[in-house]
Amino acid sequence: MMPLAARIARAQADPQMIATALALRKGQLDVAERTLRARLRDDPADMVAMRMLAELAGRIGRYRDSEALLQRALALAPDFHAARANLVTVLHRQSRFIEALAEAERLIRDEPHEHGHLALRAAVRVRTGAYDGALEDYRSLLARHPDQARLWISCGHVLKTIGDRAGAVEAYRTAIRHEPTLGDAWWSLANLKTEAFSSDDIAAMQVALADASDRADHYHLHFALGRALEQRGDHGASFVHYAQGNRLRREELPYKAQWTSAHVDASIALLTGEALARRSTGGHLSREPIFVVGLPRSGSTLIEQILASHPDIEGTMELPDIGTIAAGLRAGGREDTDESGYLPQLLELDAAQRHALGQRYLDGTRIQRQTDRPRYIDKMPNNFQHVGLIHCILPNAVVIDARRHPVANCFSAFKQHFSRGQGFTYHLGDLARYWCDYERLMAHFDAVLPGRVCRVYHERLLADPEAEVRALLAHIGLAFDPACLTPHRTQRPVRTASSEQVRQPISRTPDRSWQQYRPWLGALETALEPAVARYPQDCRDA
Repeated sequence: MMPLAARIARAQADPQMIATALALRKGQLDVAERTLRARLRDDPADMVAMRMLAELAGRIGRYRDSEALLQRALALAPDFHAARANLVTVLHRQSRFIEALAEAERLIRDEPHEHGHLALRAAVRVRTGAYDGALEDYRSLLARHPDQARLWISCGHVLKTIGDRAGAVEAYRTAIRHEPTLGDAWWSLANLKTEAFSSDDIAAMQVALADASDRADHYHLHFALGRALEQRGDHGASFVHYAQGNRLRREELPYKAQWTSAHVDASIALLTGEALARRSTGGHLSREPIFVVGLPRSGSTLIEQILASHPDIEGTMELPDIGTIAAGLRAGGREDTDESGYLPQLLELDAAQRHALGQRYLDGTRIQRQTDRPRYIDKMPNNFQHVGLIHCILPNAVVIDARRHPVANCFSAFKQHFSRGQGFTYHLGDLARYWCDYERLMAHFDAVLPGRVCRVYHERLLADPEAEVRALLAHIGLAFDPACLTPHRTQRPVRTASSEQVRQPISRTPDRSWQQYRPWLGALETALEPAVARYPQDCRDA
């Protein structure tokens, strides 16, 4: 078999492989896939083609296919470090953090002078809550490469998470000094939601928008300018930028509203009261997890911060484990976005299998636990789609539905650029449909599992925090603790877009900024009019 170095050299001089690499860079994935599969048919031991095909599979979310190709390449050439680096990313994307960390450590041992491996380890450490280690890695890299703007952004994200706002601001502004057109740095500043932009900042962003060639820089800058102009009260210009940023981002994403609707339809049809009653035994009986579900920007981070202020509850982050378990149940191992296909498989599980999945969830999330507190929070909002799964595998887990005024919630999500996922948030029509699907699915669970879900209305929580917190803790089965009324004093990492907001005292009035944009929200308000009519009157009037 040809040695790895010789294969790499041959590929680098091969016009067909050069053209394939160019097709990958241009996003011409169908062209690249045809060429790579043909090469592997002719030479099944071509580990360079395997790695390129694995990269292609990873880009479109076929992580299991990508992993299989990379493992095969590494079996042929264990010193194929580029393939191992790809494997770290693929394992990371599958939330297999322990394995990803082990592979990253091996890369660092094998190539201690390859600085990119430190960045890989830092990214995995962030996802496991090892922020001190991640910060150490980023600072080590910046000591060697102080002009790398993206490293400054990554460092800033860690500083923001651990509550060092001033350090985060300085990191983001350092990134801008090194690369003024880097939209991600400008958006990171805007996403703090506490940083006031000056006239010079706005002018600099406008120049960057004109000069930037990268699409991602454009949409990040549009979101940042939307925020900056909102601060100035120029809501018309602000909305233009928010709309343009959303349009550009949506064009990149494969989200289809019918996927969510299909899953909700299937859940209502299959997860009947009778079906769930027949599965009332089995599953893991642990009471440790507390799931906070809903839409992003619904006030869920505030609920998490309040609960994490209780001495018996640990706050973690938005954990992907339930979604990963759902994906593993899909028929045929499909990895598309339509998750309706796993429900028949869920209903076929016996008590022991449901218990095993509950144990798998507990084992998988253990790496996120940093304290010995007996309860912990999983704040992945999208888990509302999986309440049936949670009930079947963790019947004693608490489920909290964080709910906010439909229009306020949807428009707040529209103004937010999410680093990953939440593809429904980049179009007002998709947002309205998603809200309605969410509302009807939660209404279904209220009907078939009465009392299973505890609903917390954001407006009521702000209006009377003590009464709402006492009721919430009683539902969880814990005694009231006064610390829950001063959650801004709780020092803990917070990774969500609301990280700086929850480090302030609880506001007594909800954010009504969406009302300043009403001239441009007619279609959203019309689509959500029935949902608003069903929303509690006292919350509508708040």
